[in-house]
Amino acid sequence: MDTLTHALSGALLARATEPKAPRPNQLPQRARMWIGFWAAAFPDSDFITRFIDPLTYLTVHRGITHSVIMLPLWALGLSLLFMLLVRGKYSWRAFVGVVALGIGIHILGDVITAFGTMVFAPFSHWRAQMPTTFIIDPYFTAIIIAGLIASAVWNLTRKPAVIGLTVLAAYVGFQGILQQRAVAVGEAYVTRHGIEAAKVEAIPQPFSPFHWMIVIPQKDVYHMTYVSLWRKEMPEFPPTDANWLRQVYASYYPARDALWKQVPRFGSGKDAKLAEQLWYSETLAAYRNFTLFPALYGVDRIQGRLCLWFNDLRFALAGRNMPFRYGACQSKKDPVWRIYRLFNDDNGEEIFEAIPH
Repeated sequence: MDTLTHALSGALLARATEPKAPRPNQLPQRARMWIGFWAAAFPDSDFITRFIDPLTYLTVHRGITHSVIMLPLWALGLSLLFMLLVRGKYSWRAFVGVVALGIGIHILGDVITAFGTMVFAPFSHWRAQMPTTFIIDPYFTAIIIAGLIASAVWNLTRKPAVIGLTVLAAYVGFQGILQQRAVAVGEAYVTRHGIEAAKVEAIPQPFSPFHWMIVIPQKDVYHMTYVSLWRKEMPEFPPTDANWLRQVYASYYPARDALWKQVPRFGSGKDAKLAEQLWYSETLAAYRNFTLFPALYGVDRIQGRLCLWFNDLRFALAGRNMPFRYGACQSKKDPVWRIYRLFNDDNGEEIFEAIPH
C-alpha cells in the first residue's frame, strides 16, 4: 500500500478509537489523529535503505519496521520521541496506544497486498501475504478519505470513523471473495488439463477489484492468465500506439474466454540449464529469497559479456516494463558471476548497473 494511504488509515483508526470523553492527560482529537497519521507512515521509513543499493532495499523493505515482534519497541520509541516534541506536555503513555494502532494498521494494510511483509523479522524472513488488494487501490483510499471527511463534518462523534473502517473491512472482505472466485477459475483449468500437484495463486490487479492475474506454478513452467470477473464480453483490442494504461485495462478477459499462456521458468533455449544453475547459485540468493514467481527474462551476449536476467511474474502488467529485474554477468576476463540490476532509463533504453554484494 502507498505511504499516504497508510498514514490516512492511521488517522482514521485513531479517530475511531478515541475515548468518548478524553481525560486531561489524554490526547485531544486533532493531536490524536496527527499522531495516528505519522505513526502509520513510520514503517515505510525503511526507504532509507535505498541509499545503500536497490537490492538491499528490495530485500529488507517491509522487514524490521513492519514486524509485529518489533512493534512494541517501535511504539515505545516513537512515543518517547513525540513526548519530547511536545516538551513533556503529555506523557509517553498518552501516545503509545495510538502509535501502536497506527503501526499495526500499516502492517495489516501491507499484508493484504502481494509484495509480502516480514511480520516476524528479525527472527524470520518469511513474508506474510493475503493478496486481496492491489498495492495502489483508489477505492480503498477513497473509503478512508470519505471516513475522514465525515469525521470532520460530524466531529462530535466517532461513529463516522467507525463506519468508515467497517466499510473498509467489508471492501477487503469482498475482495477476498473475488480472490476465491479467481482461484476457482484456475482450479477449473487445472481439472480440464489434468495438471497434477498444482496450487493456484490469484494476484490482485489495478483499476478494478474484479481484475486478477491467475498463476499456476509448476516445476519448470507457469500457467498464467489475466481475467476480469465482471466482464461478459471481450475488451476492445487497443491500437499499437495506445498508452500502457489502456493496454493494461484491455488485457483482462472474461473468465470464460481466459487466454492462458505458459511461461518457462528458465527459458526454453540452449541457456535453460545454465539459467537454472545460476538461479540457485549463491550469487542470486538475496534476490531469490524475494521473488515469488521467478522466470528468465532474457539473455544478453554483448562484447564478450554473458548476462542472464530474471524477473518476478507477480509484477507483470501488459504494456509496462517489469520492475525488479536482476541477473548476473560474466566475461572471459572476469569469469565470476556478478549480480546486476536491469532497468529502463528515461528514454526507455535498458541499462544495467552493478550491485555491491
